[in-house]
Amino acid sequence: MGSEVWDDDDYSSTVVAQPPVDIGRSFGRGRGFLPATSSFDDSENNNFGCNNYTKNDNDFEDRSSGRGGRGGRGGRGGGGRGGSNFNGGGGGGNRSKQFRDDDDDNEDDSGRGGRRNEGFRNDDRPRGRRQDNDFDSDKPRGRKGDGDERPRGRKPEGGGGDGDEKPKPELYIPPEPTDDENVMFTAGISSGINFDKYDHIQVKVSGENVPRAIDRFENSGLRQFVLDNIKKSGYAKPTPIQKHAIPIIMSGRDLMGCAQTGSGKTAAFLLPIINVLLSDPRDLILTAEHCEPHAIIVSPTRELTLQIYSEARKFAHGSIIKAVVTYGGTAAYHQAQQVMKGCHILVATPGRLLDFVNRGRISFASVRFVVLDEADRMLDMGFMPDIERMMNHPTMVPTGERQTLMFSATFPEEIQRLAGKFLSDYLFVAVGIVGGACTDVDQKFYQVTRFEKRPKLVELLKEEGGDKTLVFVEMKRTADFIAAYLSEQNFPTTSIHGDRMQREREEALADFKSGQMEILVATAVAARGLDIKNVAHVVNYDLPKSIDEYVHRIGRTGRVGNRGKATSFYDPEADAPIARDLVKILNQAEQPVPEWLEQESGGSGGGGFARGGRSGFGGKDVRKFGQESGGASGGAGDYGQPQCMEEDEVW
Repeated sequence: MGSEVWDDDDYSSTVVAQPPVDIGRSFGRGRGFLPATSSFDDSENNNFGCNNYTKNDNDFEDRSSGRGGRGGRGGRGGGGRGGSNFNGGGGGGNRSKQFRDDDDDNEDDSGRGGRRNEGFRNDDRPRGRRQDNDFDSDKPRGRKGDGDERPRGRKPEGGGGDGDEKPKPELYIPPEPTDDENVMFTAGISSGINFDKYDHIQVKVSGENVPRAIDRFENSGLRQFVLDNIKKSGYAKPTPIQKHAIPIIMSGRDLMGCAQTGSGKTAAFLLPIINVLLSDPRDLILTAEHCEPHAIIVSPTRELTLQIYSEARKFAHGSIIKAVVTYGGTAAYHQAQQVMKGCHILVATPGRLLDFVNRGRISFASVRFVVLDEADRMLDMGFMPDIERMMNHPTMVPTGERQTLMFSATFPEEIQRLAGKFLSDYLFVAVGIVGGACTDVDQKFYQVTRFEKRPKLVELLKEEGGDKTLVFVEMKRTADFIAAYLSEQNFPTTSIHGDRMQREREEALADFKSGQMEILVATAVAARGLDIKNVAHVVNYDLPKSIDEYVHRIGRTGRVGNRGKATSFYDPEADAPIARDLVKILNQAEQPVPEWLEQESGGSGGGGFARGGRSGFGGKDVRKFGQESGGASGGAGDYGQPQCMEEDEVW
């Protein structure tokens, strides 16, 4: 529909964010935030059995009746909240053992309270020990009774919910994004004092017929309109990944790009995509039922998806190119309205994207670009089924007729092999460590027990004197508990994790970015890709279980040539499996290794990495070529030795 006139705004002016709702009182675990519920799958990797769909989006059918009602605080009996059951809620009670609060990667926790599928289905009698107060029962037993004696609390009749009452889900409609250039073009991180060291970074490009690299944006072939927006963004010269990725993408090739965190990967694919869409325009197909975007960009977390969307709007600002975002935790009907206004570039999380495709709102028939950001995460066991469904969808343009681009800080060998089936005659770009920049992020370790972590954290924060600090923990409940504890110690603190409602997640991140909150306590949702100004310090309150997650975490500071520091609490009882990997990272970063950590690692100096098959961190193309390019990245067309190793990505 070439004659279609597109609304330059991404959101209707009549849509406003809904007022906040009561999220409940503390239940003894920090601030006790309720999990988000939505008509669409809110977990980014489509775990349908954990947070079931609820009926709250006007024009889409529901899949189930959602979580059950909240249990009342009965007399000697039932407390707790109703379970997330398929048809009808479970009674109040203890948290299900099957889905405990865990780290944030899979967001696979059920609601607090009753077990799944233990409510009433049609005329079934109550099952298990949880009793419903609509039926006769014996006296309440411990915390799992019906609470029909001395009713109190929020449910007047006491006892667990019977499934007929459904908690009102928050229908979250995000506020409209700004079109103020003063805001749009100043939100990113400015290059730091060590930015010029990027000129000496080592790069390796493998594949056939490699396009010549660029050394300046001005001779890259980008349109003047795109160059103007680059200048407004404050970009003086391209980073190594941009020098190589921009000409590769503009020449029509598929690409697998491996570059350190904070190196400008997002701009490396957005700039050439926008340029191609403007230079070679095609009709945007929009019917009464669906839209056919020209570019699909998929990322693993909502926060990263929103960040990419903001960058796309910035670089396309002032043009006909329309970017739209779809992600879980928000009103699906509202996002569908935005898509149906026209969408050239769609930025999405996998779960919400597939929902829209399955319901006929989005078709892949006109796709010219498919981008997987944080591709190593997108192609692991958690997200791979969704990616396969997307790539193998009947409407998807076949491999070879579209451009497929994958970017990450790491590309382990097995991930490269999985990715290969979605790529055609692709080029592999590996960007290595910045020479001499190992001091950009100072890594420190303290050996502590789990009981010593809280006082040590307070001690560190008092020494910082108001620096913006990102604190990583493994458990969702720990995030709220530590945030509440630090707030009581007069540190302005907020938290972000998968159990917070989407409105709360976005507000927490906005408060941290603006400086209103100096400390953000986070789980894995904030570990990848987030580009936040002036993060001076990253604290690993809990060390992660994998070394690549550690590298992604500390990569939130020391970005684009700026300096930063990372402090980690090492608990010998919990963190011994990662000790050798930590020693290797410190050695390769030319930083001192504590003697006690060397001993914990067995004195080997970190000879290998814990997880089988992931040594080397994807710095080498698994394909075999007779000839490969080598050299430093400073000059156009010069390529270097393979140096892209995950432990070095932050430098």
